[in-house]
Amino acid sequence: MKTGSIGGANDLPDANFLIGGVIEVRPESRDLLAWVEAGETFCTAAPAWYEFLCGPVSPSQVNTMLAFLTDGIIAFEESQAQTAARLFNAVQRSRRLRVDAMIAATAITQRARLATLHTEDFKLFAPHGLELATPLEL
Repeated sequence: MKTGSIGGANDLPDANFLIGGVIEVRPESRDLLAWVEAGETFCTAAPAWYEFLCGPVSPSQVNTMLAFLTDGIIAFEESQAQTAARLFNAVQRSRRLRVDAMIAATAITQRARLATLHTEDFKLFAPHGLELATPLEL
């Protein structure tokens, strides 16, 4: 698991994008391949990785996604925790957004765009520094 800043902009898929990425018929799979072919690199947040592993996913799907995560799995550390708390409080402490705040905080601290299918939830964090990547941008 990587820690600290990875430097430079990259893309950070959240759990739903990771899960879709290992299912060949899903558009997320196509988008991730195009992303890699275009030279993009990406990482994911430890909380998103946890959600991905809750699956259901097979060991081969886990290994496939690990191969795509060229910038690794970013540890959830003090800087991410502080940013997540700020985000959580900024969206009126909605309990359903606790893990999303952690994922958004990791993207913000890594200066990465967040790729998600749950744009309605994550767009609440955009005024607080989160940059969203939509599948159309990939």
